[in-house]
Amino acid sequence: MANIGVVTTATNNQVVLRNYVSGFPKESDLYIAPTTVDLRVPPGSMAVLVKNLYLSCDPFSRIRMEKPDPSSPASVALAYSIGKPISGYGVAKAIDSDHPNYKNGDLLWGRVGWEEYSVISPTPSSHFKIHHTDVPLSFYTGLLGIPGLTAYVGFYEICSPKNGETVFVSAASGAVGQLVGQFAKMAGCYVVGSASSKEKVDLLKTKFGYDDAFNYKEEHDLSAALKRCFPEGIDIYFENVGGKMLDAVLENMRTHGRIAACGMISQYNLKEPEAVHNLATIVYKRIRVQGFAAVEFFYKYSKFLDFVLPYVREGKITYVEDIAQGLENGPSALIGLFHGKNVGKQLVEVARE
Repeated sequence: MANIGVVTTATNNQVVLRNYVSGFPKESDLYIAPTTVDLRVPPGSMAVLVKNLYLSCDPFSRIRMEKPDPSSPASVALAYSIGKPISGYGVAKAIDSDHPNYKNGDLLWGRVGWEEYSVISPTPSSHFKIHHTDVPLSFYTGLLGIPGLTAYVGFYEICSPKNGETVFVSAASGAVGQLVGQFAKMAGCYVVGSASSKEKVDLLKTKFGYDDAFNYKEEHDLSAALKRCFPEGIDIYFENVGGKMLDAVLENMRTHGRIAACGMISQYNLKEPEAVHNLATIVYKRIRVQGFAAVEFFYKYSKFLDFVLPYVREGKITYVEDIAQGLENGPSALIGLFHGKNVGKQLVEVARE
């Protein structure tokens, strides 16, 4: 006999893709759809029902909003589906688990849907149990999640900094850039960042310890701005932007410089990507350019936590978050990324634990 009064389903609001996107995305390309979810996962499914607490707003989502190219298996696999909820990284709490490694009440971060509840099939490369709860849970969308690992791997593993070197970071006040600047200072480097507003430039210099910073929107000649900041040239460039900024950086790199490229947000909304004209500099100055994705370095995640957590606990690393309240504000928060509206790491608080 069924248990009278036992709740077996719940309302599950979702952020759904309305249209494939060309050019700059709009809030109207996404909408909130009410659905229901079973509060029990099927026995033997190895699945976990989670309640989403925080969702990470990531520039890479823009690429997934495009109509997939049938000739590219990767494009088809990555693309969101019209009429289906979008997905990304988030922090969640296990509500009902049929997985041996997760019990009800466990906290985790990893891939989830943009919705109030998600049913996930955890793997070691897609979900991570949260063991350290003496720091804000929201940090696992940023400082202690993909952005933090990106900053750590890109700077320390790929760029191999040396004391006294010069470092330039574009999109420096964002989820990744604010950490790269602080890592650079820890390594004894001279670091300069670029950002899109006076508020963000001030943040770089007063809160994140950057030696200097500039608003790229106010610079008519980016190469001249970089030469002003780096009269002897740039040893390390942490690339988040692409396009005209990358072109200007190449003109100002020093011999044997290193460029770690984790994103090119200036190009995501263009129908035709901007040309880069100074590529020959890579040869003349023997510059090493390496693109990378944090997901390829999950095997270093434990090492990263061992490195960064003591600094966080001692207050030696600062991390600024821009938190939108409620799933209903998720679309505006995500789209705002592409207009520079966020200050710090943009995320959405869906629910309190």
